[in-house]
Amino acid sequence: MPKSKKGAIWEDKEVLFDLPFEYLKLRPGERIFDRIEPIEDTKGNSGSKGRMVVTSLRVIWHSLKSPRINLSIGLGCVITTSTRTVSSGLRGTTQALQLLAGCGGNQYEFVFTNLAPNCVRHYTSVIGVHKAYAGSKMFRELKLRGAFIHNKQLRMLPSETICLQESGIWNLSSESGNLGQLVVTTVRVVWFADLNDAFNISMPYITIESISIRDSKFGDALVIVTRAAAGGYVLGFRADPRERLAGLATELQTLHQAYSERPNLGVEMTWDTKVRKPTQSDIEELEEIGDPRGEMGPALYLASQLAGKEDAKQPVYSSYLGLAIEPLKEGFSLKSLFEVQTSS
Repeated sequence: MPKSKKGAIWEDKEVLFDLPFEYLKLRPGERIFDRIEPIEDTKGNSGSKGRMVVTSLRVIWHSLKSPRINLSIGLGCVITTSTRTVSSGLRGTTQALQLLAGCGGNQYEFVFTNLAPNCVRHYTSVIGVHKAYAGSKMFRELKLRGAFIHNKQLRMLPSETICLQESGIWNLSSESGNLGQLVVTTVRVVWFADLNDAFNISMPYITIESISIRDSKFGDALVIVTRAAAGGYVLGFRADPRERLAGLATELQTLHQAYSERPNLGVEMTWDTKVRKPTQSDIEELEEIGDPRGEMGPALYLASQLAGKEDAKQPVYSSYLGLAIEPLKEGFSLKSLFEVQTSS
């Protein structure tokens, strides 16, 4: 199924192999925390040097010789991280990082060996980012009846700010409705009941599909539809007087749109001085990972585009191929064009 960089996040919830290059590019809000090489995928591609990229949503590994050989391991799929002794095709017996992951009812084991002597960044970065990811789920997951309201006050997330707070908002999930408060922040939309603040819902913008005003049996209602991956809920809210709804819907739509363009996924790391923080060039290099370096031969050869035109070159017989071909450009031979370039 085609993956999209817009809409629901899939990068942290799937384990995928040999992805097209566009799927390895960062989605809006996804950040690189570390980039480490040379790393060997000891279990799946023993003997092959590769690069590990640790982002706020996943661990990416790709072969340096052939980037089409790659892995994308969602942080939400990681079950355990540990170390183990392995026999590496490039380093012999050594310590390696072991990841156990689960996705779609299947379990996967990955073993990564750092080929640089005395370097443990592949342990510290992956374990640290995975811990930060697991501790920031409220930024990305819809929560029903959670412990995020205390004494009628929202427990704030790091870097979260309140944009507006509206009282007298009815949740229309029951026959009579429940009166409560709507709290809108830079990250999510929260509602809780006045009589029992444990009756609540927290909806991060990343889980929301649409916000609109619709007609209901209670009259005009503010309707929030969540994405299928977040449960596919359809939630209705009513306010008195009704005129409040239009302004509230506009405000929510604006905040939702702004968040969609620059999402805050909540994963933050405190960098140790020994760990090199990734630079913009690292990000740009990952964006350009699709360049099939080392697989095209020593030079890119473009055939003539003049076929069928008056000044097109006449074909000549090639004994190498046993057929007629366009005359080769100066400096090229058929042998060199058919060779596979080896990595340095």
